[in-house]
Amino acid sequence: MPGYPPEDREIFESEALGLYESAVKEQGIHVDDPRIAEDGSGRRAFDLLVEMGLLTRDPEAGLWRPNDPAAAQSRVVTPLGTEGARLIEESARWSRAFGALSHTWRRSPQPESTSGPITYLRGQAISPYLNGLVAEAEEELLTAQPQAGRDAHSLAAAALRDFEALERGVTMRTLYQHSARRQAITHKYVAQVTARGAEVRTLDEFFNRLIVVDRRVAVIPSAESLSTAVIVREPAMVAYLVDVFERAWARARPFTSSESKVVKEIAAEQRAMTIRMLIEGHADAVSAKRLGVSPRTYAGYVSDLKEEYEAETRFQLGFTMGQLGITGKHDDGSSPGNADGPGA
Repeated sequence: MPGYPPEDREIFESEALGLYESAVKEQGIHVDDPRIAEDGSGRRAFDLLVEMGLLTRDPEAGLWRPNDPAAAQSRVVTPLGTEGARLIEESARWSRAFGALSHTWRRSPQPESTSGPITYLRGQAISPYLNGLVAEAEEELLTAQPQAGRDAHSLAAAALRDFEALERGVTMRTLYQHSARRQAITHKYVAQVTARGAEVRTLDEFFNRLIVVDRRVAVIPSAESLSTAVIVREPAMVAYLVDVFERAWARARPFTSSESKVVKEIAAEQRAMTIRMLIEGHADAVSAKRLGVSPRTYAGYVSDLKEEYEAETRFQLGFTMGQLGITGKHDDGSSPGNADGPGA
């Protein structure tokens, strides 16, 4: 039985099904039916039904009679299923073969003339590379996510990738900004990864996205765009990035902690950073990004400070804080013990 291309299936669906149904209802199609004449409107469909064995000629009655479609279905569909299974298996084998090559390439030092210690990936090339890199993690994953929250699709993809690594026994530590605590979807993700042994903390300060795998490869965004990733393999540079992460980790607060003291400290840290942004004169959009919140939320923080210090304008607010020696550092009036600013 020959195979049938998509064009035949389209004819089968759009024309042949109707002709077959007519044959069933009429208990056959007369051999002189104009629909199946050489130039008839149903000739293509008729030829296909005959080829498939769905119509056979009854010479005595002068009819083309319909046959049970089950036999024809097995002849048409079974080979396709077999071929599909073969292609899936072949695809899996090719994937494993390339995976072995990728593993060898990533684990081996690359000559500087070929790729050097730095590689740039752009757009759609980033996600497959990250998936492969994390899949090869053997000991440790360090990740930092500056955004307050990621969209459901990207977070779900990251969750599956992280689950597999954790179940292999890889340790994982992740840093977010304090503002991530307001995101329900992030809470769900954190609950799932911590249940599998990961640790998650939050920090007030802005930091760029970072992924470090087994302290041998680091991935950071390029200066030109978040849609370009920089792959770092130079040991000294990776060690430096790990040190930056470790220092931030030491200052961060456990995501899962709900102790009133921790909650107050987080609120105080966000309040202090809002003050620093105001004093340094950053635009609202920049300040909001540093805090990991929307411009509207940041404007609310500033409004709270104006009310607290009885200031009608930002200039008055800055002047008043200057007179009081408020700098946004923890050794002045903005310290955790004295703050009632925006909550976590």
